[in-house]
Amino acid sequence: MQFIDRLKTRFGWSDRGLAMAGKNNPWGNRGGGSDDDNTPTGDKPDGGGDGPRNPWLPGGGKGGSGGDEPRRSASIEDIFKNRGPEGPRRGGGPGGPNIRLPDLPSGKSWGPLIIAGAVILWFLATGVHLVEAKEKAVVKTFGSYSHTFDPGLNFTFPFPIQTVDVEDVQTVRRDLVPSTGESAKLILTGDQNLVDLNYVVRWNIKDLENFKFELADPVETVKEVAEAAMRASVAQKTLDATFTGEGRAEIQLQVRERMQATLDEYQAGINVLGVEIERADPPSEVVDAFRDVSVAEQNADRARNQAQGYAQQVLATAEGEAEAFDKVYEQYRLAPEVTRQRLYYETMERVLAKTDKTIVEAEGVTPYLPLPEIRKRAQAAPAEAAATPQAQTGGQ
Repeated sequence: MQFIDRLKTRFGWSDRGLAMAGKNNPWGNRGGGSDDDNTPTGDKPDGGGDGPRNPWLPGGGKGGSGGDEPRRSASIEDIFKNRGPEGPRRGGGPGGPNIRLPDLPSGKSWGPLIIAGAVILWFLATGVHLVEAKEKAVVKTFGSYSHTFDPGLNFTFPFPIQTVDVEDVQTVRRDLVPSTGESAKLILTGDQNLVDLNYVVRWNIKDLENFKFELADPVETVKEVAEAAMRASVAQKTLDATFTGEGRAEIQLQVRERMQATLDEYQAGINVLGVEIERADPPSEVVDAFRDVSVAEQNADRARNQAQGYAQQVLATAEGEAEAFDKVYEQYRLAPEVTRQRLYYETMERVLAKTDKTIVEAEGVTPYLPLPEIRKRAQAAPAEAAATPQAQTGGQ
């Protein structure tokens, strides 16, 4: 009270001024006195009155004779939680909007229709399945195999009751061994050499149920089985056989048969269509030496082929001459004298053809005329005649 008295003395306030100020206080006059009452509003014993409402309280803070409950001050929880003594506040106040869908013309709610529509969409999205011509599908009920779908439109219970896995069972799949980027896998041949092979395995699915449930990783299993079969087949061949076309064809056939037998034993549901060797090279560490050896072998083969060709040519000539002699001998046996004379003439013709002589058979002519010698002398005479004048001129 002494503090209030000092404020009155300092600022010139009076009890009347405070009373008037209390009437205009937005929080209301808690007292029940009249305007001329000088008693402070906070000192009224009954705490009643019909002053202005407190906006922070539910219902405007109306109390006393105008409300059912006595007025009180707003708490922090009332301000931040939008709660009052009577419970949570509703409507479009600080507590947020109250959104509500309009009712149907019949007065019923939209809720059941919305739920039914959601169920239908859920069934269409997870219960209707279109399987194409090249595909098949396995159906699992709570994770366990149930049945298989053929191509066409099929229906199942919606997810998560039943799930469907669709696979292409007709398209040929190609797996490269070793895979791109994978290190080379050297294979030991039957003659204790190493070869670097790259090959392709072609396969498809023949039993979708076994393919899905018998193997943990079917693609990786195919590669591992192919590698094992290739090593077993190459081990029975020499290094040269792996480089030739005939040897490769035999290896490819053996690998396919071994793979199919192993996968059938596993009940993998896979059909191996073929194996193709794309590349067969020596190890990279010895590739230069291997090329030198290959060049030497090629040169040896070339020389061997040339020798064989010459031998065949000589043999063919000898056989031809022997056949001709046999024919002459047959004629000789029929007419020995005529054949003997003919052989003599042919032999003399071959011998005299290579000598510098001329033979003429006629009466009055010398049997032997050295015509070549005469020709040589006739050619040498003009040369000697031309050389004689030159010698005389030089002597003078």
